[in-house]
Amino acid sequence: MRIAEQVTFGGSALDRADALRTDPAALAAARADPRARAVALWRGKPLLAGARRDRLARLPLDHPALAEAATDLLLGCEAGAAVFAADLSAWVPPEGVPETLGAFADPSEQRHPALPADHAFAELRTHMVALAPRDAELAATARGLLGWHRSHGFCARCGAPSAAERAGWMRRCTACGAAHFPRTDPVAIMLVTRGDHALLGRSPGFPEGMYSLLAGFIEPGETVEAAVRREVAEESGIRVGRVGYMASQPWPFPASLMIGCHAEAVSAEIRVDPTELEDALWITRRELQDVFAHAHPRLSAPRPGAIAEFLLRAWLADRLD
Repeated sequence: MRIAEQVTFGGSALDRADALRTDPAALAAARADPRARAVALWRGKPLLAGARRDRLARLPLDHPALAEAATDLLLGCEAGAAVFAADLSAWVPPEGVPETLGAFADPSEQRHPALPADHAFAELRTHMVALAPRDAELAATARGLLGWHRSHGFCARCGAPSAAERAGWMRRCTACGAAHFPRTDPVAIMLVTRGDHALLGRSPGFPEGMYSLLAGFIEPGETVEAAVRREVAEESGIRVGRVGYMASQPWPFPASLMIGCHAEAVSAEIRVDPTELEDALWITRRELQDVFAHAHPRLSAPRPGAIAEFLLRAWLADRLD
């Protein structure tokens, strides 16, 4: 697919600086470089700048806002200078922790007193389409990496505490020595078509009116193609024949790689599994135009920036090649 890397979080060609991860002297020199910067997050929300929150802020490592935050996790290099991730989750905003934290789309923002007025911690899912590709990739990488460290502080083999190594890209058990690496869960997400119709589904947790493509985790010992056929059959009762890869998207909510596929349906009758979906339906290209124009009487589109929206727009524009 010629436009595959235009999907959000992809295509910025970030230098992830793998050689620095295992070279303590070079890593120390990179940290001492005055050009080095940190991407700050508060409880999974990146620090964004600008009135529209359309820029990912990068702070000097000695910035007062980072005084109590570790900056040991290397994200990569930009223009020869290292970029680290800084977790400010221990900071408590003056207004307290919002009840909407962790919701599908948290509308709240948090402003640190040591930062400019146009800087705020904001929900990445809400602002991801406003970010430049490099900003989006750095934010997604930082969110995913910090989230993994928060949930993997103990060894999965023996249960003892583990410690970060390789500039944050590995954890080693302090007791048995087992090495653990950041987790990414592969998910198949599929544009299922039958002639001029595409299959959409609605999960119970979606906002009102929102429909999207069907998706599901790939199981051990399963190919991507087999996962597509299985998930579509389980969720909707639709049988699928030909399956082709289209594009992929890192999805740090919390730690998935969305593998986008085009699947050709060989049946049409929908039989929804209520444990998987609230509803499923076939939609024509004409109806999909109305959905994206916010003119459909019932349906709203997938969230902007999500690979589901990307694949549906590609199908609408006849750009699946």
